[in-house]
Amino acid sequence: MKEQNQTGTQELTKEQIAEVERQLSLLSRGAAEIVPADGLRAKLKQSILNGRPLKIKLGLDPSAPDIHIGHTVVLQKLRQFQSFGHHVQLIIGDFTGRIGDPTGKSETRKPLSEEDVQRNARTYQEQIFKVLDPQRTTLYYNSEWLSPLQFNDILALAAKLTVARMMERDDFTKRFRSGQPISIHEFFYPLMQGYDSVVLETDIELGGTDQTFNVLMGRHLQKEYGKSQQIAITMPIIEGLDGVQKMSKSLGNYIGIDEEAGEMFGKAMSIPDALMPKYFSLATDLPAGELASLLKGLEEETLHPMEAKQLLAHTLVRQYHGNEAADAAQGRFREVFQERVLPEQIDEALLSTTELEDGRIRLTRLLTLLGLAASGSEARRSVQQGAVRLGSERLEDASAEITVKDGDVLQVGRRRIVRIRLEN
Repeated sequence: MKEQNQTGTQELTKEQIAEVERQLSLLSRGAAEIVPADGLRAKLKQSILNGRPLKIKLGLDPSAPDIHIGHTVVLQKLRQFQSFGHHVQLIIGDFTGRIGDPTGKSETRKPLSEEDVQRNARTYQEQIFKVLDPQRTTLYYNSEWLSPLQFNDILALAAKLTVARMMERDDFTKRFRSGQPISIHEFFYPLMQGYDSVVLETDIELGGTDQTFNVLMGRHLQKEYGKSQQIAITMPIIEGLDGVQKMSKSLGNYIGIDEEAGEMFGKAMSIPDALMPKYFSLATDLPAGELASLLKGLEEETLHPMEAKQLLAHTLVRQYHGNEAADAAQGRFREVFQERVLPEQIDEALLSTTELEDGRIRLTRLLTLLGLAASGSEARRSVQQGAVRLGSERLEDASAEITVKDGDVLQVGRRRIVRIRLEN
C-alpha cells in the first residue's frame, strides 16, 4: 500500500504510513484542539518523507521563577515529540516579557525589569530540562530578532492585523466593555509572539487553551509573510490542589517540580479524587497501555482511590526526583499517615507563653502563630475539613480554645507536623 504526498512526486510506504499513525496516536492524545484538524497528520507525513524533524515551538515569558505541574502539561507533550526525533524550539520571551502577556488580565501588566527577566529565565533553564531532552532542544531569546526591528518593520507587522481581529480576544473585549484601559502596546504582544514563528519557520506551536489566540496568531502571520503555516496544538489547563482554579503559585494550589520529594508526594496525595484521571493523562509519563488500564480501573471503581493516588504521587516524584526518592517519600507517607506513626524527627515550633491564658489558646490563632495556616480563614477551613490533630485527637471545633503543653504534636493535613515548644 502506498500513498502520494501533496506534490504527487513521492509516495509513503506501508511502513511509513504505520509510523505516521503511530506518532499521530500519541501526539494527539490529550490535546484540547488541533488547528487545522488534519494538519498534524500532514506535517508528520512531510517529516517522514523528507527525513526532517519537525520544529516544535513553545514560548515562555519569564514572569515567574518556578515551574509547577501545571506547566508540565505542555512540556510532557513536547517530550513526546522529542521521543520521535522532533526538535523543540524553546523561546524565552525576554522581549515580550517586557510587555507581559495580557491573557486573563483585567488590567495592564507592569513590565518586568531586565534583571527580573534574566533571573527568572535562568531558573526556567535549570528546571525545564527535568522534562525536556536538552539534545533535542534549542533555546532562543526573542530579543535576538525583536530588538533589531526598525520602526518601519513594526509598522509593517502591525499592518498584518485589524483592530477588529485583535478585539476578538476575550481579555480585550471584557476590558473594553467594562471601561478598563487597554494600552496600545498590549496589542503588540500577540503580534510579537506570532512573529517568533515567522522568524523560526515553526512547524507546530504548543500552548495551553488560554493561549489559543496567541498560538493562532503565528499561523496568521506566517501566511501573511508567505511562510508555510504552523499547526496549532492547545493543551487543557490543569486545576490545582483546590480542584477549582487553574494551578498557580500565587493561589497556593500548586505542586512545584523543584520541591522536596516528600513535600511533592504529600501535596499530590491531596489532589481531589475527581481530578486523578486528568493528572494521570496530562502530567505523567506512563505508557499508553498502563494509563488506559488505570483510567478504566478508576472509571469502573475496581481501583481504590487511595491506591491510585499513591501511584500518582509516586509517579510525579519519580519523574522529577528519581525512583529511590519516590520510594522513600511513599514509605514515609505510609508510616505517618496510614499507620499513624509519627516521624522520628519533627520540626519544632516556638510558642510564647504570653499567648496563653491559663494554658489555653484559640485553635485558629494557634495554627496561624505556628505557621500552619496563612490566615485565620485558612485555619478555620483546615479544622472544618477535619485536617487538624493535636496528638492523636482530631480537633473539629474551629472556635474552640484548647489547652497546650510543651512537647505537644500539632498536625495539619498530611504534610505539616510540628512539636510545640513553649518559651517565656
